Amino acid sequence: MSEKMIEFRHVKKAYGDSVIIPDLSFSVEKGDFVTMIGSSGCGKTTTLKMVNALIEPTAGDIFVEGTNIRERDPVQLRRSIGYAIQGSVLFPNMTVEQNIAYVPNLLHKKDRNRTAQAVDKWMKIVGLDPALKERYPNELSGGQQQRVGIARALAASPQILLMDEPFGAVDEITRSSLQDEIMRIHRETHITVLFVTHDIQEALKLATKVFIMDHGEIQQYDTPVHILRHPANEFVEKLVRRERHTCFLSEDRVGGCEFSGAACGLRLPEGDAAR
Repeated sequence: MSEKMIEFRHVKKAYGDSVIIPDLSFSVEKGDFVTMIGSSGCGKTTTLKMVNALIEPTAGDIFVEGTNIRERDPVQLRRSIGYAIQGSVLFPNMTVEQNIAYVPNLLHKKDRNRTAQAVDKWMKIVGLDPALKERYPNELSGGQQQRVGIARALAASPQILLMDEPFGAVDEITRSSLQDEIMRIHRETHITVLFVTHDIQEALKLATKVFIMDHGEIQQYDTPVHILRHPANEFVEKLVRRERHTCFLSEDRVGGCEFSGAACGLRLPEGDAAR
């Protein structure tokens, strides 16, 4: 039986008379890589930030690893969840090593060796040269900064990783490389990921499941392949229309897609006829 890592039950978020999310219920199972996409201002970042209590819901309940977050200390909750955002937002006065070690140091104050091992492990996993340890953020490229941000988010070995448009501020080549890295990390660690993006290709490529929102409501929540084959409504159809002609199923990725530069059609699994 699948384990629910994140669950929303009738969650509402309003600012005065402005209702951002009217009534949201969904769950993310252990090991899922869920990408969230939708129109600007649809509530996806608000939803993400409610998971680690950066934003409080107006009504309803949110459960993380089976516990209502209202019953948890918000600081401890945030330390137990990895969080990476666009531009990485590193501490400018800290070295690469100090940035990555920040949360492990808070959690394991007396175990410097454990923290050092975590830094080395995650620098290697995200593809950072150990020679960069003593450099400061302004001495790094945009791609290197983003890799440090991901390593910092993962350094405490959380079970859940939240990512808010983390690759939006880098060039296309670096973006593609970082996408490949986070897919590899997901395969190797089986961490549960909730990933906000404005890019439908990125959403389909990375995800085991895609969460499509509009005006704070779920339009469709399913695998990339099923969304491409069977859009739930006109909103989803418009969103994925172009991608139905450029998306290829990845042979080593359950649910995720790969894209070609030319419109060549959707390649379905062996034995399955295109529709």
